[in-house]
Amino acid sequence: MGDIDERISSSLYPLHRCKILHLVRHGQGFHNVAQLTEKDAALCYEYFDASLTPIGWQQVDNLRRHISENGILSKVELVVTSPLLRTMQTAVGVFGGGDCIDNTTPPLMIAGGGNSNHTPISSTGCPPVMAVEWCREHLGVLPCDKRRSISEYRPIFPAIDFSLIEADEDILWQPDVREKEEEIAARGIFFYNWLWTRKEKEIAIVSHGGFLRHTLALFGVDCDPSVRNEICNDFTNCELRSMVLTDRSDSPSQPNSAESNSAIGKSLVTTDYPGGVPPGPDVPSDNDDKDLLANEKASA
Repeated sequence: MGDIDERISSSLYPLHRCKILHLVRHGQGFHNVAQLTEKDAALCYEYFDASLTPIGWQQVDNLRRHISENGILSKVELVVTSPLLRTMQTAVGVFGGGDCIDNTTPPLMIAGGGNSNHTPISSTGCPPVMAVEWCREHLGVLPCDKRRSISEYRPIFPAIDFSLIEADEDILWQPDVREKEEEIAARGIFFYNWLWTRKEKEIAIVSHGGFLRHTLALFGVDCDPSVRNEICNDFTNCELRSMVLTDRSDSPSQPNSAESNSAIGKSLVTTDYPGGVPPGPDVPSDNDDKDLLANEKASA
């Protein structure tokens, strides 16, 4: 091996224990702009469930163009979004089917949805979009982080799946109690564990700066500082980072059914040889080479 450094700094995992995650922070919201000039803007109910600004929508268009050009858009199998206006607007604007409404399927967002001047956004030809509470922003006190009722959202975002949200009203946000950082981290771990129950291998997640910061801080502790910085640095508005989520547990997490659990190492591992042990002696390949040479000499 000579001068080759034998220290291994990379990691190798079976493909069926990995998922590709495209993490996105929402585009610029009106509360983001207000906080630059107003000291207590975050406490103002004027910015309750803040929507995207015109610049935020421009950021969304730029990101959609980027993922279309580099092929990400065609590979994403599922979009998971926090159920607030700014994240859902970002999710449907970036990963939706554009403004070609065919009138045969419900749109992801109606015209002007969420206090915007935006055209309707189609659900045709795009991955399913699902709203879940677990990737919401830091809960409590700040009105910009309180959601509306699901019954208000459904007419605005007809094709978003809200089925995993149990309560119509926002029962998680409290006006006088701010969620602790360790509680956000625990919620984040629950969220990532839930992702393992999904069959999709490539998933986009549209969330918030605080949630991403606190949950990603749990990862990369055994990496070089430069790698940890790539994982944990704060997200800017509408920034996308692609990550590989790996399962290093005793047994790989799979969709919650006896049938799928029994399929580990078989149908779920689609890139591996699905059969039994091939026939013949299990000998090192260099022994095979010696036998081959001996046979060739004998037949000469």
